[in-house]
Amino acid sequence: MKRILFVSCSPRGRAAESHRLAQRLIGHLLETQPDAVVMERMIGWGTIDHVDENYAIAQASSSDPSQSGSIAVSEELIQELESADVLVIGTPMHNFTVPSVLKAWIDHVVRVRRTFDVTPNGKVGLLRDRPVFVAISSGGKFSGERARQPDFLTPYLKAVLGIIGLHDLAFFSVQGTGSGPEAIAAARARAEQALREHFSSVRPAPAQGAIA
Repeated sequence: MKRILFVSCSPRGRAAESHRLAQRLIGHLLETQPDAVVMERMIGWGTIDHVDENYAIAQASSSDPSQSGSIAVSEELIQELESADVLVIGTPMHNFTVPSVLKAWIDHVVRVRRTFDVTPNGKVGLLRDRPVFVAISSGGKFSGERARQPDFLTPYLKAVLGIIGLHDLAFFSVQGTGSGPEAIAAARARAEQALREHFSSVRPAPAQGAIA
């Protein structure tokens, strides 16, 4: 049975456009894996503390860290990620990049000697790769011909998740949510079309002789 970890990052919770898009995405995943279990981690309300002194000391030491403070939180989040076959992140774009709550989650799961090692040839991920889907909402447009703002979110996530071994990333977005209801409806339609195209391309074809 597959496990889908859904990390929802908006302070608006389930009312957020990014959460809505992520739910649509998870719906497509469940069509291909109807027995999958969804584990939901809501962090948009600041439910994950930032790393503390004990965590910082552990990063500079080769000895086993104390399991008190945020190291314990880090271990819980890493084990949750390790148990998942698919990772879905629903996040708004804040000031051209990830919100601070997502950065806090990343700081906990990207941990030296636990999810990556440092070698003479650079950093090497210790986690097995798995599909990562990122559902983004933004008030402005950051891609396409009418983009009016830079995008530091998608390249950052590619780089930082790649450090721990997650390279199979796919991004979907609802952009221009600050432009009114009509713009939101159009952006939702474009996102839904992108989801349909993606999952139709990855869905296995029916066996020869089977009824589609």
